[in-house]
Amino acid sequence: MLIEGCKHELEITVPVEDIQKETDRVVANIQKRAKLPGFRPGKAPIGIIRTRFNSEIRQDVLEAILPKAFTAKAQAEHLQVVSTPSVKDVHFHEGEPLRFKAEFEVAPEFELKEYRGLPVEYEDPQVTDEEVEARIGTIREQKAEYINEDPRPLADGDFAVVSLHSIAGVEGEPIDNDDMMLHIGDPDTMPEFSENLRGVSPGEDREFDVKYPDDYTQARIAGKTVRFEVKLKAVRRKELPEVNDEFAKDLGDYQNLEELRNAVRTSIQAEKTRAAQEEAKAKLIEELVNQHEFPVPEAFVDKQIERTVSSHFLSRGIDPRHLKLDWDKVKENQKDRAVRDVRGSLLLEKVADKEGIHTTKDEVDREVQRIARQEREPAAAVRMRLEKDGTLARIASHIRTEKTLSFLFEHARKSAKAE
Repeated sequence: MLIEGCKHELEITVPVEDIQKETDRVVANIQKRAKLPGFRPGKAPIGIIRTRFNSEIRQDVLEAILPKAFTAKAQAEHLQVVSTPSVKDVHFHEGEPLRFKAEFEVAPEFELKEYRGLPVEYEDPQVTDEEVEARIGTIREQKAEYINEDPRPLADGDFAVVSLHSIAGVEGEPIDNDDMMLHIGDPDTMPEFSENLRGVSPGEDREFDVKYPDDYTQARIAGKTVRFEVKLKAVRRKELPEVNDEFAKDLGDYQNLEELRNAVRTSIQAEKTRAAQEEAKAKLIEELVNQHEFPVPEAFVDKQIERTVSSHFLSRGIDPRHLKLDWDKVKENQKDRAVRDVRGSLLLEKVADKEGIHTTKDEVDREVQRIARQEREPAAAVRMRLEKDGTLARIASHIRTEKTLSFLFEHARKSAKAE
């Protein structure tokens, strides 16, 4: 019986003879392990077992019969159950059939509307000469050399090599770095370092406080004021290589600077194309969701919220299990977005089914090998671990989703972005 949305309820009856068979099995098991005064193990009379262990027998029988009876009934009615059933109104009396109700959720049924030719704004991105030169400039910065200057006071623009030691404001082990390089006066350098080290000469010490912002990347010192003891070891200047054919040859398999520029342009083009297509695919999902309205199981929504929240914190190096989150409030705030995300996932599955889009073994193997190379472990060991913790199935699902999105993008009605 449909209650609301994806919620269903079944009224289930289990015949007396099935109850009796399960009861006899439970009683026999208890008799084998029961230790009662005056009887050898396994030899206590059935009547005494039934009397002494009445509550345990009743509980064991229910725990064995309820799930089997529910599964059989759901299968008989061809219901795709997606949540753990909630059992209520249990009528369980000796000599009578067992009757109970089970409330649960099922996967939604919906008709898939036209998904080919979805409208989306998209243009192949262009790469400018300025972007190419900026990227080469970044590479040039990475190849810079830092030359020790003759001892002199630090000034803005200099690079200071310091030894640093925290003496207050940090819990646990102090912060120690014997060879840190700071760019004096640079916006990315904490201003307290520039202010207190400007004018200092190599060999001199300074002691000062540094106030870190609440959103500082290192959680250990975020929002804290840390007192440091700092010694200036050397003053360095940055020397950038000249951008010419020799620069290009030093970077790799390039004959001249023009080949390097072409390679950089190709790389930027690929990056921009990938980003533009990802943006278009996200819009296609939104368009697909907007065209379909159907209920989604709360069990799916809850799992989506948990995944989103966990991913948010884990990406910042925080284990969400150690946080005291008000999940009711989190779910209230995240529900609308989660419902749309779940609906989008279900729609993509439907499209994949209709178009026969599947993940191949080779595709999964390539991803496993990529992970193995990244983690420097044997591919077989990585596969075994990923299969055991369920990650392998998620990888296969993700590949299928990406292939489906690529299909939708390939068949979309693309138009230029409005100015």
